[in-house]
Amino acid sequence: MSIDQGPQPAAANRRWTVVGPWFAFIWLFFLITPLHVGWQARDTPEGVIGIVATLCFAVAYMLIWVRARGMLRLVEQPPASFVAPYLAVLGLLAAVMIATLGEGGIAGLVYLAVACVMTLPTPAVYIAIVCIAGGVAITGLVPGWGSQIDTAFAVCAASAAMLGVRSVMRRNVALVGAQHENTRLALADERNRFARDLHDILGHSLTVITVKAELAQRLVDVAPDRAKQELADLERLSRDALADVRRAVEGYRELTLPGELARARAALEAAGIEPVLPQSTDEVPSGLRELFAWTIREGVTNVIRHSGARRCEIVLTPRSVTVHDNGHGRRAGNESGSGLTGLRERAGAMGAVLTTRTGSGFELVMSADGEVSP
Repeated sequence: MSIDQGPQPAAANRRWTVVGPWFAFIWLFFLITPLHVGWQARDTPEGVIGIVATLCFAVAYMLIWVRARGMLRLVEQPPASFVAPYLAVLGLLAAVMIATLGEGGIAGLVYLAVACVMTLPTPAVYIAIVCIAGGVAITGLVPGWGSQIDTAFAVCAASAAMLGVRSVMRRNVALVGAQHENTRLALADERNRFARDLHDILGHSLTVITVKAELAQRLVDVAPDRAKQELADLERLSRDALADVRRAVEGYRELTLPGELARARAALEAAGIEPVLPQSTDEVPSGLRELFAWTIREGVTNVIRHSGARRCEIVLTPRSVTVHDNGHGRRAGNESGSGLTGLRERAGAMGAVLTTRTGSGFELVMSADGEVSP
């Protein structure tokens, strides 16, 4: 038995591992400005240091996007052991860029703000954004520098955009977790249902087989003929139980007589109808079990949908099954429903007869008086 668990996230993770960093790498385009300033001053120590600091800043900034795929808790619970050194390095490199490249190095503060959004807890994010944007705006007071209001706005806009990205990432992580949990619960539920079905199918049959085996052992010396009969019953019961188990494993639980009785009990009790069911299916021949199971399913469905009954009784004999309720009977026009029509076709194909009676309730009887066609 298996359950379709849906598409696995591994392939998507591998695609993001390759494509995601390149998507983030595109936004490093805005570091061309400090690189251009450094290149113009490449003959000076400040220019060389500024170029190296800018390149190192770009590499360090990309680290967050590479680590984010392998460490999803960056989205919810950034580990301080990673965040503190990471932001310290970015801040130091941004300071070196500003010190060596002047006004051209301020672009690094936009990326620093984005890194803060990706790594800091939510309350600290807003403090960091305000501080960085305010610091950028103040640099406009430096003699010879122009107004930095545009850069301060870029800090706020980029941070707001990344807050949205981080929110989406959180939801995606939560969705993946919910999918895994749903899969686990569905698998556990299927296992429990399969275990219940096997218990319904085998529990009583194995008990009867054990009792008959003990009886045959006691009779083998005192009543050999009776012992042979018990042994023949043992063989039939074991074959029937094996057939039921095979149907259950193959996914045809709806065609097993013990399983249908168990489901009938649960359905009737859920509908507030008292179930009166047989305790054993052992007397029913293998050739009739599937037909009787369909009869019980259709009969119980009709009782729940149409009868208004308070009590439903199912009677099994080796050659018939009866479903009787104490409701108001079927209404006019309901006697030829598609369910009963299909059941009559099944019965006719096997040489059985389906009859219905209305009186004190409604009665559905499937009987096979003669030999049943295989």
